[in-house]
Amino acid sequence: MLVTKIGTNTSSPPALHQSVQYLKGVGPRRSEIYGKLGIHTIRDMLFYFPRDYKDRSRVQKISEARIGSEITIFGRVLGVQTRTARSRKNILEVFVGDGTGSIAATWFNQPFLAKKFHVGNRVLLHGKVGAYKYLQVLSPEYEIIQDEEMNVKDGGILPVYPLTEHMSQGHFRKIMKDAVCHFAGAVDEILPTEIIRKNQLLSLRDAIANIHFPETPELLKQARFRLVYDELFTLEVAMALRKRGIQAETGISFKIGANVDAHIRKLIPFPLTNAQERVIREITEDMRGSKPMNRLLQGDVGSGKTVVAMYAILAAIANGYQTALMAPTEILAKQHFQTIQKYLLHSHVRTHVLIGDTNLRQRKDTLDRIKTGQVDLVVGTHALIEETVQFHRLGLVVIDEQHKFGVVQRLNLKKKGGAPDVLIMTATPIPRTLSLTLFGDLDFSLLDEMPPGRSPVKTLWITKEKELGSYRFIHDEIVKGRQVFIVYPLVEESESFDLKAAVTEAKRLQSEVFPSHRVGLLHGQMKSSDKDKVMADFKEKKYDILVSTVIIEVGIDIPNATVMVIVHAERFGLSQLHQLRGRIGRGSEQSYCLLFGNPTSSVSNERLKIMAMTSDGFKIAEMDFRLRGPGEFFGTRQHGLPELRISDLIKDFPILKKARSDAFELVSKDPQLTMETHIRIRERVLETFKDRLELMNI
Repeated sequence: MLVTKIGTNTSSPPALHQSVQYLKGVGPRRSEIYGKLGIHTIRDMLFYFPRDYKDRSRVQKISEARIGSEITIFGRVLGVQTRTARSRKNILEVFVGDGTGSIAATWFNQPFLAKKFHVGNRVLLHGKVGAYKYLQVLSPEYEIIQDEEMNVKDGGILPVYPLTEHMSQGHFRKIMKDAVCHFAGAVDEILPTEIIRKNQLLSLRDAIANIHFPETPELLKQARFRLVYDELFTLEVAMALRKRGIQAETGISFKIGANVDAHIRKLIPFPLTNAQERVIREITEDMRGSKPMNRLLQGDVGSGKTVVAMYAILAAIANGYQTALMAPTEILAKQHFQTIQKYLLHSHVRTHVLIGDTNLRQRKDTLDRIKTGQVDLVVGTHALIEETVQFHRLGLVVIDEQHKFGVVQRLNLKKKGGAPDVLIMTATPIPRTLSLTLFGDLDFSLLDEMPPGRSPVKTLWITKEKELGSYRFIHDEIVKGRQVFIVYPLVEESESFDLKAAVTEAKRLQSEVFPSHRVGLLHGQMKSSDKDKVMADFKEKKYDILVSTVIIEVGIDIPNATVMVIVHAERFGLSQLHQLRGRIGRGSEQSYCLLFGNPTSSVSNERLKIMAMTSDGFKIAEMDFRLRGPGEFFGTRQHGLPELRISDLIKDFPILKKARSDAFELVSKDPQLTMETHIRIRERVLETFKDRLELMNI
């Protein structure tokens, strides 16, 4: 077993922080190539994990080859020849023998491979057995074993690493084997003995040895479990510390009694759903407490998050505090402002909007009013976090579509009050796995009920040959008095992309396809005042069709719009498609989402199938997460989440739950991690989050 070869701490831990150049076979020049992989130290090397494995424990003899079956063989190259078939195909044959027989590895029209094979090479081949005049293995996977130490039969399962150019698997394995044998014993065990025993974990040194050079599939499984557990445990300890830190702050104890509740409800002109009532109770309980609220409110598009947020805002204002609502775009900020203004028509609440294009005189006046406490609610964009914005008495911060903001931006807004309550809203459904990691320090509220009178949007995938028929359908909807969104991925045509663009297509649709209807155009490069005018005109039905880019993804509420067409739908992510679809279905009429798409990859094909199949935001988010992974799904880095080296948040959810439970239990017993058995955990958290510690305070 490989682990028995490892010395017991033959090197002190500082040895792990030496440059990788000191490993035998690396040196200063080659260490620069290793640096491209993020490997700078010996420790980095040990924690650079394989992306796959080749199981050589099932190597067969050539004499056992059967036509039509798959085989893995190991032997030496006996000869190399190329020939041309009658069909003019170039055929390369590499003859391999293992002492029990010989076989030809055969490739068609790949003559360049001939240079790779030389008589005497040791090779590993895997492929399907065929026959010509002799046995063949057709277009096999192959590996030339240049490393004499690496005996195939002894090696069993061989690691495959993600490498860059000028690196070979064989040479990298040799360096890794040397690193594991000499330095794995120097890696400190960070977990307390009781956690290792409770979860029956492999020791860390054995896990490192077996993740790189596993003796058996079972040891590989145990090694991976241990390393995934460590990674997620560190993350969840950080979350537990963060949550504890928030709870240690003294917040505002808002008084929200029957009188305040009755005054707020008078301003809401419709009955709330059971889900809204439940969430309002959760928020009210937080706001009454002495600890700052730190709650994530998640609800699909149209589930009524704004009304819930408004309840919290009015409760804070009733207690004499100021409130701030930050939205990611000017369109959404204005939409929130207009919606809330309608509700507050018969109240004394003083509201202001603060966005990038507010003119200087208005801006100065608004800033003065905020500073002197003459504004109760300010709705804005990133403009709210500028240094010039100073609050008199900020008590509640509401952040909408929070994933559109960087972590630092959210922190800057929170800092403008002492310890204000924070309510984060999102219409982007978050898979449970992500909510436990990215938002594991937040309390969680879910609006899982839609207001009455809304029927689900019907979604249809429209291939190229059906587009003309769809235009006739759109025409019929407009004749009924309805309106239509048509969304394109680009503003203007680009030589780099063979895609239709909004500006060109708006002209074509107006002149060639819908000459009797009125077509408007909206995109992000327009002046803010022009965007506002187009939106107001569309709302007032001066346009039948609004051609747009994804600028309408959030914040546009047109109940009369019943059709959403998304052109080149295969170019959009699932969550984005779901958000766009959420712009319609806001009235009582049946709405339709038409996905114009001709996918060229299996992933984009899968996306369109999922969209047509379900309107469940959580299913869509889970699928999106599976297809894209955490980094792309949510811009994970901006959340202060370290890059995961080995964990898969979907596949490893059971391990995540164990690690989370253990981490929170440990932090509750030792909130400062000062016990001797927890010092190394503390160091690991500090090291993992070294440049994110302030970000952890969101």
